Amino acid sequence: MLLERIYDEDLAQASYFIGCQAKGEAVVVDARRDIATYQELAAANGMKIVAVTETHIHADYLSGTRELAEATGADMYVSGEGGNDWQYGFDAERLYDGSTITSGNITIKAVHTPGHTPEHLAFLITDGAFSDQPGYLLSGDFVFSGDLGRPDLLDEAACGLDTRFVGAKQLFASLREKFLTLPDHVQVYPGHGSGSACGKALGAIPSTTVGYERLYAWWGPYLAANDEEGFVRELLDGQPDAHAYFGRMKRQNRLGPDVMGPRGDLPQLDNQALAGDLTEDRVTFVDTRSNDQVHQGTVTGALNIPAGTKMASFGAWAYDPETDDRPLVLLAPDQEAAQDMWDHLVRVGIDNVTGFTPTLDGLPITTPKVLAPGDLEDFGAALLLDVRNKTEHAAGSIPGSAQLSAGRVLWHQDQLPSEGTIVTFCQSGVRNSVAASALRRAGHDVVELDGSYAGWAAWNASQESTSVS
Repeated sequence: MLLERIYDEDLAQASYFIGCQAKGEAVVVDARRDIATYQELAAANGMKIVAVTETHIHADYLSGTRELAEATGADMYVSGEGGNDWQYGFDAERLYDGSTITSGNITIKAVHTPGHTPEHLAFLITDGAFSDQPGYLLSGDFVFSGDLGRPDLLDEAACGLDTRFVGAKQLFASLREKFLTLPDHVQVYPGHGSGSACGKALGAIPSTTVGYERLYAWWGPYLAANDEEGFVRELLDGQPDAHAYFGRMKRQNRLGPDVMGPRGDLPQLDNQALAGDLTEDRVTFVDTRSNDQVHQGTVTGALNIPAGTKMASFGAWAYDPETDDRPLVLLAPDQEAAQDMWDHLVRVGIDNVTGFTPTLDGLPITTPKVLAPGDLEDFGAALLLDVRNKTEHAAGSIPGSAQLSAGRVLWHQDQLPSEGTIVTFCQSGVRNSVAASALRRAGHDVVELDGSYAGWAAWNASQESTSVS
């Protein structure tokens, strides 16, 4: 058996490629939409992808199940559990608790593990060439290394009403009745790693075991004592802010994401023509440089979505394809880099990218406004906005500031003043630049606090030191 983990550092998301070497067949679990990596893996191992499935209706990325099935002719399997409100809206074979997918010597058994979501499945894998007992569990967003999938996302992102309490109790039952009944040696491969917003304390270790989690995970003592109340209380306490785009992911993944099909190379655009499109507001420019570079001058009305390991996340914070149909133009050094950026964006359903340019020459330029920490008190802002997570804000912030995380500001503009200047900050300035660019694009007057909270804290400490001396 071949078991490969394909990990996306951007969204801290893992998909899995399970291949039977004897039969030359493979099954992919929790695929993302840029599918070349799975096709390349199959080709390298002389395998055909015959089945595609997923653990649940995802919130943090757009599923590649339909995309990969369309490209390979593979059969699709999705959960049929969870009741009428949690049924997928596209044709695929339904899996229930105990259903199996068989490929050569490999058996993949669905285990209904509700809690994170009502329809959630984990997959027990048996390598029949080696044993008649399961040795591996693909746990999806049920069990992570050192943590559990949060049960409050349906409230936070999918308009649920106090479903977190039901979900937390379901997680407790799923652990007791499904996970802890497995042998300690079963290896556990989660759907996310450290950095994901699908839990509050995910470990960076790519896999764990049932026995290790039983002994050392925070929830172990609660299960051992059958303390459901204490478990629910600790599970729900301190969960990070859910990004607003999660709601769109839930809707699209349930109905079935659009199949993009083969994507051609992004063209390099002529800046003279691009300048006209920008002036007429026919396109949205994406400045992919760092916030420090952007602050030296950027395209007027540009979004700052820095290239690199968090481009999908930042893109989904700054651009909502459900309300903005203007195509994106990327700042990229060459076609290969532009294509990689596009790959990141399609993972969160931002498909409408029309091309790239390697330079700002000839384009309308603006210098974003920044404010020194020492000038903040007398500035007269209509709102001082902390765009960090609520847990960061609670741990210490600038007096008088309000909190609304960067991943939510674009969707909660009703909480912002309609007039006056908003001064924004995060911890170091990266998230702040993303959020500020999105708010400017939406028509708000925004000034970024230079150095953000870290800069203000250093300035404040120096003032206190001077005062004492």
